[in-house]
Amino acid sequence: MRLWYSEAMLQTPFYDPLKSYEDNYKQGPFGGFADGVVVPDGRPRFDFLGQKIAYPLGIPAGPLLNSGYVKGAFDKGFDIAVYKTVRANEFPCHPFPNVLGVKVEGDLPLEKASRPVTAVPVYSEPLSITNSFGVPSRPSETWLEDAKKAVVYAHKWQVMVMSFMGTVKEKQTEDEFVADFAQAAALAARTSAPILEANLSCPNIGNEGLVCYNLYMTERVCEAVRAKIKKLPLILKVGYYKDDADIERLAHIAEKYGHAISAINTISAVILDEKGNQALPGPKRERSGVCGAAIKWAGLDMTHRLKAAREKMGGKFAIVGCGGVTVPQDFKEYREAGADVVMTATGAMWNPYLAKEIKAMYPNA
Repeated sequence: MRLWYSEAMLQTPFYDPLKSYEDNYKQGPFGGFADGVVVPDGRPRFDFLGQKIAYPLGIPAGPLLNSGYVKGAFDKGFDIAVYKTVRANEFPCHPFPNVLGVKVEGDLPLEKASRPVTAVPVYSEPLSITNSFGVPSRPSETWLEDAKKAVVYAHKWQVMVMSFMGTVKEKQTEDEFVADFAQAAALAARTSAPILEANLSCPNIGNEGLVCYNLYMTERVCEAVRAKIKKLPLILKVGYYKDDADIERLAHIAEKYGHAISAINTISAVILDEKGNQALPGPKRERSGVCGAAIKWAGLDMTHRLKAAREKMGGKFAIVGCGGVTVPQDFKEYREAGADVVMTATGAMWNPYLAKEIKAMYPNA
């Protein structure tokens, strides 16, 4: 499929979808993240899980592939940078391409996502994409060294979060999966990152769902992780929940083992090209996560419902709102919905100066 950059794009993306994951890892970041401009430091006006930060805005797990990308995020004023999710062992990336534009008119509710979504060779506003990487991971000794470097790149009143996950393996038992998740947590704790994130929006054992949708396994994983990381603050990264009862149970798990819930990741859909063929090459890649403007409704909805669940139980966990933040007004909507912190991935990727624009428009957050 031929790809090009739309004239509607604000900036050259810091992750280049025309290059392979390996090339982006070794050569990136690109665009504004590599222009050497550093957005001035702010003041310590906000608290995030015990860390003083200048502004409640960051980039979630996914696009910050290594310390170079984390440095770019900090330099551009994203005061929370989540290092790309890592595993206890090396894991390959899906074949190129990994990022495609998608054609979605308006929102992508679950009913619409049950039908195929068309990939298009253009990136335009309102920006929505699909990404399919398979959560690749360098060997633990490699990412440990790099993540320790990334932590130090934080300017005053900024903080790095280290994201990790367990790996599904053939003929694996539930106990083995939980142990692998906990091992990844123990390794992540060695990076000196002051906050960790358990990425529960990843494949589960025995089905095609996500760990976060199996709340029994979610609790088992969180209990094992907590035992490994001791008192370190922990974020639980999850997807979109249909039922309020599940959100309330998740809230109780977060209150018991974690300190924050980050929602959402993406919305899964079958991705076809304009001729009706599978858009992303390779086995088990018919479905892919859609992110960007089309899923903002879901992130906002989860933020509202998480806030309601927290109030109902008298909880203290923080809410990290994520999904479809591509322009400054989106940040305001998330804050008004109850997000303690707001994250932007797709928006930041195509507009590295989005943090600067948001801070200028909403100086008091």
